[in-house]
Order: sequence, then structure tokens, then C-alpha cells
Amino acid sequence: MTGHQGSDGADADGGAGSDEGGAGDGADGTGIRTGRRARVLKITGLSLAGVLLLGAGAAGWAYWHLSDNISSVDINGALGDDRPARPLSAPSAGASATAVPLPTESLNILVLGSDSRTGEENRELGGGEDGGARSDTAMVVHLDAGRTAATVVSIPRDTLVDRPSCPLPDGESTRPVSGAMFNSAYEVGGPVCAVKTVEALTDVRMDHYIEIDFAGFARLVDALGGVTVTTREDIDDERSHLTLEAGTHHLDGTEALALARTRYDIGDGSDLGRIELQHQLVKALLEQIGRQNLLTDPAGLYEVADAVTGSLTADTGLDSLGELTRLGQSLRGLSSAGVTTLTMPVLPAPWDRNRVVADEPEAGELWASLR
Repeated sequence: MTGHQGSDGADADGGAGSDEGGAGDGADGTGIRTGRRARVLKITGLSLAGVLLLGAGAAGWAYWHLSDNISSVDINGALGDDRPARPLSAPSAGASATAVPLPTESLNILVLGSDSRTGEENRELGGGEDGGARSDTAMVVHLDAGRTAATVVSIPRDTLVDRPSCPLPDGESTRPVSGAMFNSAYEVGGPVCAVKTVEALTDVRMDHYIEIDFAGFARLVDALGGVTVTTREDIDDERSHLTLEAGTHHLDGTEALALARTRYDIGDGSDLGRIELQHQLVKALLEQIGRQNLLTDPAGLYEVADAVTGSLTADTGLDSLGELTRLGQSLRGLSSAGVTTLTMPVLPAPWDRNRVVADEPEAGELWASLR
């Protein structure tokens, strides 16, 4: 009976083994090892698929989060067609029927730094306690065709301009003012009025608009590991809370922001000396970005992107991570050596020595070169 039961058991086990492993269920155990390998590979494959799904989900969340960070303003919709004409651009060469080529045409971008009082971090960094905001820094960034060279032109905030009538979100409009401070345009009409005022001043179409506040600039510098600048004179500015001896310094975000805002303890105390420091910072940031291999450092890339988008306002043509990424990719051939920094030619206003006006015809010739 024992032998018979063993035989029945062997037949049952052997039958099952034949169904799963076929003739491989020999004395050497090959079939057993093959079955185990199959199960291990299956588990590994399922685990890998799960990791990939989690990774894709995390990447999708990161993309959504970074895009959701960006505030958007519809400049084109607000201003309509009453604007300087766009220059004609040739189609990109080498485009295939399926691939979308990176843009290479020339581009003009108005970049504003605002002294927004929104949020405790901005107030602590110098935005003040009251509501509202002004354009603390204004730069027209002109990208040459091919995107391998750029010209950055600063407009002093103390410039007296003819501020046009600007549409407001409630359907009303601001009144036109002659001899207004340039930075008042943002204060009374936000980004739309800032763009319209710059276009009225320069007769140059602004293709895009980008705005970053105090906190965003400081976070960007910190995410990049700081910036290195060289000052030619000692700085001890009580208003920007910055004290530096003349020489080379590596600054963190708060210090870099203070340098960008310093004006009363350098040169003649005007906005022109402050703009010179800002131009140094632009070059320093470009050099620091050039030293960072962010494409091989996903965590570092995310930190920089989060710092930038978290305090960014852009027009509807640049208000997503995909659009900003395409712009960045189109600038891969641009280095700090290819960037020229200038200030709009100005002279003291005859009726107010604390203000400046555009120095013509030099200012007009400069703007004409960017059309």
C-alpha cells in the first residue's frame, strides 16, 4: 500500500510537473530552477513596471506643479493690434515634416523685477509693509536671430516718460500722463501697462513678458549655489542692508538681491550706478548657470525650476513649463560672452535734476537696432 500510494503521489506530482516544466523535471532539478527564474523575472518585471509608473507619475506631478507655479497675464489679448509691428522672420531651416524645430528668430522680452509686498518673504527682503508693487528693475532683452547673442538694455526707473492710456481688468482704462515716472506704469496698470509704456517709449514690439519678485530672485541665486561678483568700491548701504569691501565676493540669494537694489552708497547715488551692479549680476548668473550641469542633476534642475517658477509671472506665450523649456533650449548656444549689457541713453531732466529723460537721438537709434 505504501508503494502504491507513493506511486500515485509520484504520478500526481509528475503530472503537474509535466504540465509546468515538461520533460525538464529530471533528477538534476533543472525544471525547478527554470520555474523559479521565471517567477523571479516576472516579479522583477512587475516591480520595474511599478517603479516606472511611479517615476512617470512623479515626473507628471513635477511638470504640473512647476507649470502651476507660473502666474499668467494675457498681454496680447489686452493690448490688441494697437502695437508696434512684429518684424518679419524667415522660417527655420532644416525643419522636418514631423519634428518641431526650436525657434531661432529674433525676440524681444520685457523682464521686470517687482518689489511686490505679497507674502512675508517679500516683505522681509525689502518689499515694505504696504500693499501694491512697482517695477523695481526693467530690462529689454533682445535675442538676435540664431539665439547665440543677446543685448540687455536697462530702462532707469527714474526715467520720465509719456505714459499712455492702459486697459484695466475691470474694463476701464488709466488716463494718459505726460512726464510720468517710468516705474509708475506697473503701479497703476500692472504688466499690461508696463508693456504698453515700454512699447510707446521704444517703438519696439515686446514679444514676451517675464516678471520675478524679490523672493524668487533670491531663491534662484541660492538654487544655483550663489554668484560671484567683483565690486570696485566699498559698499555700506543702510537701505539695502548690504556691506561689502571692494573686491571679489561670493554672494547668497539675500546678498545678491541687496546688491541689485543698492544705489545710495555707490557713484552719485542715482539709478545708473545701481543698473551697473545689476548688469554685473546678469553676467554672474549666466556664468553660474554655465558652470552647472543641470541636465545630469535632476534634483538640482528641479530646485532651480521650482525657484524660478514659484515667483514668476509670464505672458500667455511663456506661461507653461513646456514653453519655457523650449525657450531655454533655443538659448543653448548663448553664453555670457555673447551678452551685451547697456543702459538706455539718458540725461538729467531740465526741470528735475533727480529724474532723467531719454537722450535723443542716441536712445532712438539704440531701440531701432533692436527692431
